[in-house]
Amino acid sequence: MSNVESTRSETLDTSGLYCPEPIMLMHNKVRDMSVGDILEVIATDPATTRDIPKFCNFLGHELIAQSEEEGEYRYHILLG
Repeated sequence: MSNVESTRSETLDTSGLYCPEPIMLMHNKVRDMSVGDILEVIATDPATTRDIPKFCNFLGHELIAQSEEEGEYRYHILLG
């Protein structure tokens, strides 16, 4: 089985929540996931543009995509 087939994808919607709640929920979510899994985070808090890259850097995850459209922020994180 290739890594692509074994990779799990999860989505965490933190819309409407403000710092530090999105990061706290991310901590809880990644505990239930494995290295190589991808977590998509949806947020509306602009502070996540600072907090999520720091979260990834500190915990050894890779932020593989980041976008913003009409006040909605989306992040794709490869768990390391």
